[in-house]
Amino acid sequence: MFDIIQLLPDAVANQIAAGEVVQRPASAVKELVENAIDSGADKIQLILKDAGKSLIQVIDNGCGMSVTDARMCFERHATSKIRKADDLFAIRTMGFRGEAMASIAAIAQVEMKTRRHEDELGTCINIEGSEVISQEPCGTPAGTSISVKNLFYNTPARRNFLKSNPVEMRHILDEFQRVALANPRIFFTLHHEGQEVYHLPGTTLKQRIVHLLGNNYNQRLVPVEEDTTIIKLAGFVGKPEFARKTRGEQFFFVNNRFIKDGYLNHAVTTAFEELLPDDTFPLYVLFIEIDPSKIDINVHPTKTEIKYQDEKAIYAIIRSAVKRSLGRYNITPSLDFDQENSIEHLITTKPLDQIVQPSISFNPDFNPFSTPEDKKSNGRSYASESAFFEKKGIPSNWDTLYQISKRDTEAQQTIDLDADAPAVQLADEQVNKTSERQLFQIHNKYILSQIKSGFMLINQQAAHERILYERFLTQLQNHSGLSQQSLFPETVSLNSSDFELLKELLPDIRNLGFDIREFGPNTVIVEGIPADINHNSEHELLESLLEGFKNNTAILKLDKRDTLARTLARNAATKAGTRLSLDEMNLLIDQLFACQSPNQALNGKPVISTFTLNELAERFEK
Repeated sequence: MFDIIQLLPDAVANQIAAGEVVQRPASAVKELVENAIDSGADKIQLILKDAGKSLIQVIDNGCGMSVTDARMCFERHATSKIRKADDLFAIRTMGFRGEAMASIAAIAQVEMKTRRHEDELGTCINIEGSEVISQEPCGTPAGTSISVKNLFYNTPARRNFLKSNPVEMRHILDEFQRVALANPRIFFTLHHEGQEVYHLPGTTLKQRIVHLLGNNYNQRLVPVEEDTTIIKLAGFVGKPEFARKTRGEQFFFVNNRFIKDGYLNHAVTTAFEELLPDDTFPLYVLFIEIDPSKIDINVHPTKTEIKYQDEKAIYAIIRSAVKRSLGRYNITPSLDFDQENSIEHLITTKPLDQIVQPSISFNPDFNPFSTPEDKKSNGRSYASESAFFEKKGIPSNWDTLYQISKRDTEAQQTIDLDADAPAVQLADEQVNKTSERQLFQIHNKYILSQIKSGFMLINQQAAHERILYERFLTQLQNHSGLSQQSLFPETVSLNSSDFELLKELLPDIRNLGFDIREFGPNTVIVEGIPADINHNSEHELLESLLEGFKNNTAILKLDKRDTLARTLARNAATKAGTRLSLDEMNLLIDQLFACQSPNQALNGKPVISTFTLNELAERFEK
């Protein structure tokens, strides 16, 4: 009987490890940039081609490596971060496992040039599939430059599972934003396909947030700061009115390492109780400084999960600190009467003898009821004026018309409050003039229509969402969306992640009727919107469309076109609380019953509820 257990070759073991460490180009970007940070660099450049599939290059001005270290860094479990097991509980660096470089070299073609500041010559090493092709001295600037080419070239199955370039680029931007936020003092640049996407000079945390997320975030941030014996908390939270439908702008950092923690996220959310609109999530960028011996970061290969010794205390500190900050820097505007532009400088004082009493001139002969012909004759008496009114058809008791009108109004209000029967009868007479339907709007939310067996109630918002959803789906399939051109095109600036998402969706968005063109980095010009949509701000419409798309994609996992049609329908539909005219109600019902699924709302609930005469009779017999 032969032995069947054998030791795997290093190349195979590295490819297996790479499956956990490097899942997509964004994973390689994260590992390489974190290594550059650990090297002590204050300037890091990231260069990409084909969304990282063809090239990922990271250039830093850090400490560099010797000839031996340059070769050793590609071995499994080779690291400069720890020496013994106890070091795992005192980690301050980003990396420590010693797996990233070996994993990347196992599934890509890697070229590394590195030189220490004290050396005259550097080292150039080329590796393909864990095999060293060449290593030789070279002239290179101090620091390290690593180029990862043709990622997953020797694992075609993994390469085929990669998404489109815009999708992969969004994942890279997410990782880049997290690293850039955690290190605001470091100068970062990001280039993709020869174009500069980010240029982030070293600055404060607030300015780094503004540079990454957009200039309009400068007024949205509320500072948070707390120093205790357990943790030190610092950072910013967003004002409640700027909460968004997706969780994309929520960042927790523990000892400058980005983490995902639902428990701590709940602490921030509870601090916003009764301040947030429904189904929205606040912005926060919070940094926790804690003794490394009180946490364990060696939990997951991605190092985004951490175990704490005292979770409940950390939860309470975060919750109270955020709540206190929201109260201290409260969100309501205040008046500063000490500022220079107050109204006091507009008031001038004068001596009493120089103050002149204002006078008002008027014409005592002015008659508001006289005609041009009457003005030619002077001295007309009140009796002649009254006779003139009667001759012209104006009643002599015109001064009592207000009392008559007031009595009529009070009588009408009494009828409305008395019983429903007269009001319903009057409405029926009015409806019959324009349509055979008997329609009523209830609380500006529901449409009531009489049918032979009783009546039906229609949810007007759900009905309009269904109508628009099917219409938008047809337009996406037939490329038939009509555009309504804007009188003044609006320039819209987006953050890099949303801009990449917009570029991915742009062909389908244009099929819906949007007229959009790119206008510089992270900027587009909206020259037209779908003709079916009434919206005042193209900027708000576009932002809500992208936010809703990300939210629906994360929750429903639907087809891209289906998600886009669903999102735009919800944003453009007539909202509950909108008063509709009789013609609008008739049109809504006609369009609803022309749909393929008229009684199914986008959330799966019914659009129409029917009530029979028998059900009504039973209610009155109880």
